[in-house]
Amino acid sequence: MSFDQLSAMESGAGRRSNNGAYSDDPEFTRLSQGLSNQLFHLQGEISKLRTDISLLGTKRDNPRLRERVSTVLEESTGTFKDVGEGVKKIQAWADVTPTQKYSQQKLSREFKAALAEFQSLQRTALEKQRASVSAAKGALDQDSAGDAAGASGQHGEQLQLQQQEQVHLAAQDEVDFQDALIAEREDEIRHIEEGVSDLNVLFQQVAQIVGEQGEQLQTIENNAVNVRDDTRGADYELRSAARYQKNARSKACCLLLVLAVILTIVLLAVFLG
Repeated sequence: MSFDQLSAMESGAGRRSNNGAYSDDPEFTRLSQGLSNQLFHLQGEISKLRTDISLLGTKRDNPRLRERVSTVLEESTGTFKDVGEGVKKIQAWADVTPTQKYSQQKLSREFKAALAEFQSLQRTALEKQRASVSAAKGALDQDSAGDAAGASGQHGEQLQLQQQEQVHLAAQDEVDFQDALIAEREDEIRHIEEGVSDLNVLFQQVAQIVGEQGEQLQTIENNAVNVRDDTRGADYELRSAARYQKNARSKACCLLLVLAVILTIVLLAVFLG
């Protein structure tokens, strides 16, 4: 599932409230879940890719293996681009709840970790491809030099000349074949280099967004701490005021009681006197 498909799903889902905002934010949930699924798939591809790349340059190296590595690298690079766009959109989501904030942070961590591992495999594959091309070119140069040295000592009969020509044609066919393989591997190297460059830019963009959000979170945290301190101060003042009012009421009650006792004594004195 690509990022465009995820965006299409968002546009048709959800209920809007009177102020135009989604009451249950189904877009955020669907987008974040889709990105999580894509990241899970990418992690599986990375695991397979790690095994295949480890075989490059060994006895088990073959054209089919190289083709599989090249295909997975190219497809995974495209998927990472799609997921990166989705992660950037998730990170820019406005008015998120604490649960959504956790989802934002979790997605960014998983994306950065998977992308860093994939970039490491890209660089390893690139190094092995370059080493393979260099070795192939070196072997080709040695074969050409050997053929030239052998041809310099062959000056004799017509049969020997014909044999030399046949050997030369066979060697030329092998040279052409090796040249084609080298050109193909150099083309694969260019594709890998382009993927490395594109993902480097994407990694920097996501890191910048996360960094900016970190600064915003720090500001929010500072404001929350200030509000907490102000609330505690207000609570202390309210408790003090309530205590003073309680003391004042107690004193007023005592005073009224004393006045009542005095008034009772006076009235009794008047009636009895």
